[in-house]
Amino acid sequence: MSFGSRLREYRDHRGWSLGDLCRATHYSRGYLSNVENGRKPPSEELASACDLALKAKGELIAAARHDAAAKLNETPWQTAELVQKMQASDITSATLEQLHSTVEELCCQYNRRDALELREETHEWLQHVAAMLRRPVGLKAHGDLLVAGGWLALLAGCVEYDLGMATAAESTRVAALQLGLEAGHPEITGWGHEMTAWFALTQGRFRQAVAASQRGQAAAPNSSVTVQLLAQEAKAKARLGESGLTALLESGREMLHHLPYPDRPDNHFKVDPSKWDYYSMDIHRMAGDNEQATEYAETVIRDNTAPDGTELSPMRISECRITLGFVAGRRGDLEQAVDRGVEGLKDGRQSKVHLRMIAAELDQELRRHFPGESLIVEFEDALHGV
Repeated sequence: MSFGSRLREYRDHRGWSLGDLCRATHYSRGYLSNVENGRKPPSEELASACDLALKAKGELIAAARHDAAAKLNETPWQTAELVQKMQASDITSATLEQLHSTVEELCCQYNRRDALELREETHEWLQHVAAMLRRPVGLKAHGDLLVAGGWLALLAGCVEYDLGMATAAESTRVAALQLGLEAGHPEITGWGHEMTAWFALTQGRFRQAVAASQRGQAAAPNSSVTVQLLAQEAKAKARLGESGLTALLESGREMLHHLPYPDRPDNHFKVDPSKWDYYSMDIHRMAGDNEQATEYAETVIRDNTAPDGTELSPMRISECRITLGFVAGRRGDLEQAVDRGVEGLKDGRQSKVHLRMIAAELDQELRRHFPGESLIVEFEDALHGV
């Protein structure tokens, strides 16, 4: 589908007129009309502005770059030609650029692609990069390969943890952290600490999660990963019953406001503005602020649903449905709470350990509010199946 068609689809989906889009992006109505009707090509700046305004989660940027095939989980750069280039004695800048494009595309597939399949392909690319690092290359090429390997290791570790492979995930995380340090790349290093915080959080080690989050913030200040680290710190402190959560949320939101909009907001390792609503939902749910938790949950579901109904971030949406189950239970509607909870645990792309943590918290809440009610067993059966 062309950028113009996709733009019109998203604009209609959000209920926006061309005038609304004009005011939000500061492009003229005539220019937007010409682009939408295919009379003029979109610039990268326009695509980014429209993507942000319409909360398209990178879909419009992808359409403008003609990589719709890649969005459907195809990998156009994974060709014999690229592998042959990597195996050549001279690694050119063009080859490295292609490699980094492939790595980014894999990171953009994290939210939706089958986890086992993504892990297998990511490990294949890690092996290619490792083979290159064992051979003599120039200093710059060596650094670029370390960075590519770092991102691949981070991705592999995240997917392994989603699959419940905690030991493998930790080994891969350590490798990613070492690559980040060797490459002198603060963001990769920061994400290495973020993964430690995430692992600790989902395993109930909340103080370790706070400590890891703070180490990561010190390693990679004022970057996209810092926002994620602040969120992990806030989540852990919320479960410890500590104060100061509002200040943490505001500092993260403020930092995110000053960061440039990511060129690929669907990249798992880029934090886009709409992701902060997802983080805020968790904090408000834990604080018992039902109205705010509901508002954020509904916003995240809406913003992560494409015009055709496709879920752009199935894992986020699953947690939103469980959050709505929390609120229903607190309001005395056990049937709706169970329905929402079971819906959040449906088959699909899942981060199993994280999902089990949130679902177990809902189970405890329902048991507390509705002791002895047999309907809760239906939700527990679904939880045991994750």
